[in-house]
Amino acid sequence: MNVASNCEICGSSPVEDGCDRCGRLVCPDHFDERTGLCTACLAEFGEDPSVGDGQRRPDGVDEYRF
Repeated sequence: MNVASNCEICGSSPVEDGCDRCGRLVCPDHFDERTGLCTACLAEFGEDPSVGDGQRRPDGVDEYRF
């Protein structure tokens, strides 16, 4: 992804990726390629989301019905 703007977290580095969860446009320093999440979303988990099945949701719900 090549977007002409700055990271929404640090505000100084050029954007290279977008978070799959919140949509923030972030620099490589604030993006985890393995999970597709920005560092702000990773922090909401309170732990490494790769622990376990990798399907942990921040609100504790693993299935949504509409």
